[in-house]
Amino acid sequence: MRKYHVIVLGGGFAGCAAAIAAARNGCNTLLVEQSGYLGGAAANCLVNPFMPYSTTVEKDGKTETLVLSRGIFREICERLEQEGALSGHVFHEEYLKLVLDSMVMEAGVQVLFHSVLTDVIATENNLKGITVINKGGKQTFEAEYFIDCTGDADLAVMSGCPYHLGREQDHLCQPMTLCFRVANVDMEEFRRNSDIEKMQAVYKSWQAAGKTKNPRENVLIFSHIVNNVMHFNSTRIVRKNPVDAFDLSMAEMEARRQAFELFQMMKEEISSFRNAQFLISAPWIGVRESRMIDGEHLLTAEELKACTRFEDAIAAGNYDIDIHNPEGSGTSHYYFPAGQYYTIPYRSLLPKGMQNLLVAGRCISSTHEAQASYRIMPIVCCLGEAAGVGAAVAHRQHSAVRDADIREIQRILVENGAFIGI
Repeated sequence: MRKYHVIVLGGGFAGCAAAIAAARNGCNTLLVEQSGYLGGAAANCLVNPFMPYSTTVEKDGKTETLVLSRGIFREICERLEQEGALSGHVFHEEYLKLVLDSMVMEAGVQVLFHSVLTDVIATENNLKGITVINKGGKQTFEAEYFIDCTGDADLAVMSGCPYHLGREQDHLCQPMTLCFRVANVDMEEFRRNSDIEKMQAVYKSWQAAGKTKNPRENVLIFSHIVNNVMHFNSTRIVRKNPVDAFDLSMAEMEARRQAFELFQMMKEEISSFRNAQFLISAPWIGVRESRMIDGEHLLTAEELKACTRFEDAIAAGNYDIDIHNPEGSGTSHYYFPAGQYYTIPYRSLLPKGMQNLLVAGRCISSTHEAQASYRIMPIVCCLGEAAGVGAAVAHRQHSAVRDADIREIQRILVENGAFIGI
């Protein structure tokens, strides 16, 4: 049975950053991913572009940009730029896969693809090992520390950690969305004719006529880094549980139907889409929200709005509290003032009762409302880096993750440009 210092479950932005950070800080690290590539929601669900991760501040009478998500996330962006695969916040996920492959290999992380978690070996407050299934059959691995970056808190829940699902009053989660792309769009005509405005009007008319059952209030569309390709983030599946396999299966099929329905609307009604072709829908439907652990600290929207500076802060953000209605139409927003940002405490990465498990990504300990802000890829990447550093510091000190020296964790993060400090 192979044993590691750190095992990370999930190879998205959070998981890659966690594994890279742990390995760079001296830990023998295994990264387990159920797909055949790294990138998480960006690769599996075609989530694109990066949402805003900076603010503006006044300094010496000048307005400057303060980047809030840095460290390993900045490295990823720089490598994408070198490949010509990043334009503003829009990126090419195929190059992202290559970039992440290179970064984990350079750090010395061992990667295990096509492997699904099936069981854990755990005592009351200590996780000893995991069992995964892959083409080699069932394989069991042990570690001193574990980091759950599955997005759905699969490892934490399987280990017996308490958790909550969705919003407090009814446990409904933010809607799921299947992103898709359309090629051969006449972009010059699209811009010249202001087709984005016509698109919204046509969509409303289709809803009124019952020609679409998609409850989303508008069409959300982005230009892609590839010429004449448009990226749609416009399907909406409500009242389905993302961690119920039957609900998830129905969501995939209904979202696919909505995608082709939207495409047909474009072909029929929008002149710049006259010769367009349906290019691809994401391999997996995108999940905004599901399980969140009950941690040592429950992060709330009130703390975010107050721009709280926690003593054990390990990441920062100011993306708006962006809540897609779990019941139907509408999206609510709370925007942070320029120059303001909140921090996220290390304690929110610590599941109650576990000595050697950290959680990073959208499933940390928070409320439904707070999760709506920090769930974006730049921020969860920073959470993953902090978790990896936390596990490495705990390993050096031979301590539980909750007893790891937070000042040392913060020092390493600041030194590596990963955190702006308090």
